[in-house]
Amino acid sequence: MEPGNITQISKFLLLGFSERPELQPLIFGLFLSMYLITVFGNLLIILAVSSDSHLHTPMYFFLANLSFVEICFTSTTVPKMLWNIQTQTKVITYEDCITQMNFFITFAGMDDFLLSVMAYDRFVAICHPLQYMVIMNPQLCGLLVLVSWITSVLYSLVHTLMVLGLSFCTEVEIPHFFCELNQMIQLASSDTFLNNVVMYLAAMLLGGGLLVWILYSYSKIVSSIREISSAQGKYKAFSTCVSHLSVVSLFYCTSLGVYLSSAATQRSRSSATASVMYTVVTPMLNPFIYSLRNRDIKRALKRILGIQ
Repeated sequence: MEPGNITQISKFLLLGFSERPELQPLIFGLFLSMYLITVFGNLLIILAVSSDSHLHTPMYFFLANLSFVEICFTSTTVPKMLWNIQTQTKVITYEDCITQMNFFITFAGMDDFLLSVMAYDRFVAICHPLQYMVIMNPQLCGLLVLVSWITSVLYSLVHTLMVLGLSFCTEVEIPHFFCELNQMIQLASSDTFLNNVVMYLAAMLLGGGLLVWILYSYSKIVSSIREISSAQGKYKAFSTCVSHLSVVSLFYCTSLGVYLSSAATQRSRSSATASVMYTVVTPMLNPFIYSLRNRDIKRALKRILGIQ
């Protein structure tokens, strides 16, 4: 790259999923529907937890926080994509792109942390039931959420500052529907060796470490459940974990699938399509997973909606 072709960039072009005009109304309607379902579904979970005194427990406190993060996570990417389709533009300014990337990494990190905290909550509830309310006191619950926020913000800030140090060509097309960290690094015209090292190392330490903790928690949970003598007791204990385990599996399987496929192929549009699974579909399905398998949540939602 010639030095003369590298300047301070002012905008990027988000290429989205397809450049075919006839598909744009379909994509707009599909994503608008999924976004509205995500927002209203997670808002109902938050409202149910906050309005029902029976749900003022650590497990539902973390669930309400997860629902809030899911709304923010989806709102970081989808509204901008919908706006670009509606206005028939692909432009996103450099400042907006960096801001979007920063918030996306923050909320993705919070997702990861909250799922790990919820695994710890289930571990204490099943392995130490008599000490549950003593261990999972309001102060510890608040501290766990606060530490999760601080760590996620710092994690995002590190990546953001490193991307700010990169140079880009005057015309940069991002083959994605949002400013994703990996795409930004790949499209930079300056040396990105350190960025790649930090990105993959942080992903292994943070994502991998939290996943190991979740797996460890569930190994202890399974051991404790096996020691329960009655079949009804085993079912009751395991049923409290099914929803969380489903969300963890969905989140990690889709995330790992996207990044493994993007590492194996150069088809960036395919990566963008696969990213929809964990950026849009997973946050949309979470309220259904928790409400359909949880009688307390269903009872609270029926009361809010006026259903007998």
